[in-house]
Amino acid sequence: MTRGGHKESRDEPERKCIVSGESQPKAGLIRFVLGPEDEIVPDILARLPGRGIYVAADREALAKAVKKNLFSRAARRPVKVRDDLPEMIEQLLVQRLIDLISLGRKAGDAICGYEKVKDWLIKGQARTLIQASDGSERGKEKLRPPNGPESLISCLTAGEMGLAFSRERAIHAALAAGGLNNRVVEEAARLVGLRGAEDKQVGDMIAGKDTKDA
Repeated sequence: MTRGGHKESRDEPERKCIVSGESQPKAGLIRFVLGPEDEIVPDILARLPGRGIYVAADREALAKAVKKNLFSRAARRPVKVRDDLPEMIEQLLVQRLIDLISLGRKAGDAICGYEKVKDWLIKGQARTLIQASDGSERGKEKLRPPNGPESLISCLTAGEMGLAFSRERAIHAALAAGGLNNRVVEEAARLVGLRGAEDKQVGDMIAGKDTKDA
């Protein structure tokens, strides 16, 4: 597991983190490019033109890159860097996750609500379980990730999850198998690195018990 929470794979292209000096899969890194006024611009989607500068998806690593002026060293010229870069990256990743889950909802590959999620889990339709970090532990323990702890995402708040489903709050959600699921898992792994805590496995109880959680 990389510092950004992404699993290493020999088949993935690797880039070197300017903080640790270690090479790791691109999916576990944040890419930056130099803007027209020599400002450091985060490239969350890794699509902007220009030479990439990479930092592990880790709050401590990003803070160190800012504090020690490592972006200037990597760019080989003075650059402008926001002091609140880690917070900015965190919010960009949150929005990226919300957007991806929303796309899944529109395509019928993401659902929310305890009863709907429970039904998907029982029928084997769910590939990944998503639960709000600030949801009731008692309610969350009643649902089990379909493929163990690595198929659980719990780095979003109920309010953030609600935005993906056009509602005020959401506690339980699930994703079906497919490419979108993989992208959500990768982005969630990066967000975990920014929020400073690993996702935790819910209890061992199987889906199928009643709860009032939405």
